[in-house]
Amino acid sequence: MVNKDRAPLVLVGVDGSDHAQAALEWAAAEAVRRDAPLRIVHALGMPLIVSAYGGPVRFEPSEEIQGQATEVLRDAVAHVAKVEPAARTETVTALEEAPLALLRQSHPHDLIVIGTRGLGTVKSLFVGSVSVRVAAHAPCPVAVVPSHEGKPATTGLKRIVIGVDGSPNGNRALGLAVDLAAQSEGELVVVHSWEVPYPYDPVALTAAGYRPQEDLFERQSEELVAGLLAEAIDQQRDDVDIDVTVVRTQNGPVNAILEAAEGADAIVVGSRGRGTVRGLLLGSVSQGVLHQSKIPVIVLPKHADEDE
Repeated sequence: MVNKDRAPLVLVGVDGSDHAQAALEWAAAEAVRRDAPLRIVHALGMPLIVSAYGGPVRFEPSEEIQGQATEVLRDAVAHVAKVEPAARTETVTALEEAPLALLRQSHPHDLIVIGTRGLGTVKSLFVGSVSVRVAAHAPCPVAVVPSHEGKPATTGLKRIVIGVDGSPNGNRALGLAVDLAAQSEGELVVVHSWEVPYPYDPVALTAAGYRPQEDLFERQSEELVAGLLAEAIDQQRDDVDIDVTVVRTQNGPVNAILEAAEGADAIVVGSRGRGTVRGLLLGSVSQGVLHQSKIPVIVLPKHADEDE
């Protein structure tokens, strides 16, 4: 049972992989920035024993497995002390699988940090199953940090990119992005992409020199973003440096967000927006950004903060 009255934490899952080390470095820097403890979690994923005479229980780890877990956590703490000496660390060894372990440890005021893929994931997946499951179901924001093949992780939030679409979860994600930019005294880039919908043919319109409908769509897009920003800033901060990008695209919102994120430090997305594909744990846009981004992506799950 998680104590919801405790101070906020930054939680990071580690397993000894390069992906986890990149997440650990990013999480340590963010914990120092927030002046929050860094809780390092290592999940053993011990199998369940099911009995007809009682509830399921998990196998206890052998001395060898427990020793390996201790070594993983000890190495993680030593690495944090080297890259972020000011970080205050604590460690947890969990018997359950990594997604469940991280979800059980977290509450709405926390931040969970995970690598794009760790040990035991399917190589054919662009993003590991752990990161997708946690980002879809966490009660708090989740930062998914890509590996940089042994190079130090890029830390800091001086330039944050967010894609907006007017959906409720997207609007909440905008609020989170505004808050993060204000806390880090950084720049916020707000991206909204639009397409000329059927039955309008943009090629034929342009060839004919006739663009009233296209101008209308662009103006509506600009008004949508202005309204969303006015509400977000009014509710939170008015001291954020904001750059708005309204772009017509035939390649969809994922490419528009990724193009705007060149040189940025992080992307913020809601877990579900408009036009998502049924059956996905995450919406199609957030899933696409996670699959392709080379910088950390901060996901605000659909149900985050609802129990506050």
